Amino acid sequence: MLKDEPYDSFLNYALALEYAKAGDLHQAINLIEAVLKRDENYLGAYYQLGKQYEMIGNMEQAVSVYTRGIVIARKQNNRKAVNELNEALQQLED
Repeated sequence: MLKDEPYDSFLNYALALEYAKAGDLHQAINLIEAVLKRDENYLGAYYQLGKQYEMIGNMEQAVSVYTRGIVIARKQNNRKAVNELNEALQQLED
């Protein structure tokens, strides 16, 4: 499917999650970052990207990603995403 639609946000995001499951967190991060560069409104990617940064120990980048995601979620008036991202951010700050 990616051959036919190499820039499809969902397909790239799904592939990133598969890389993460396989333990290749850096490849997962690269793919999700690319998705967000093409489509900053792909809201679900912020939570997963933040978690991937947490898993490699880059808490500063995780905070940055969660914060950016909160801004986008507020613009989209997506309260559920705002709450999930705020919770992830709060857990890092505790």
